[in-house]
Amino acid sequence: MASLIRCPHCGARPREEFTVRGAALPRPVPEAGEEAWYAHVYLRENPRGTYREYWHHASGCRRWLVVTRDTATHETSSVEDAASLRLAAPAKESER
Repeated sequence: MASLIRCPHCGARPREEFTVRGAALPRPVPEAGEEAWYAHVYLRENPRGTYREYWHHASGCRRWLVVTRDTATHETSSVEDAASLRLAAPAKESER
């Protein structure tokens, strides 16, 4: 049986309709230094277990989604519309 992803817009759809684009990590603020941006773009951990990734529903609603899945079993635990999430780096204490 094919694996299904529960798109919040289209319902349960075959995994083949989606394209994985990579980790859904908080982005540095635009004013962050070169080191912060370098680390964000090039340095990645490869964890075993729960991980959040950007997925594009290319053969469906064409929306960007954030899929939380287990990297060992590939079991999906949640799917959210990426536009409804704010994945920005947490504010520094001085900015709060």
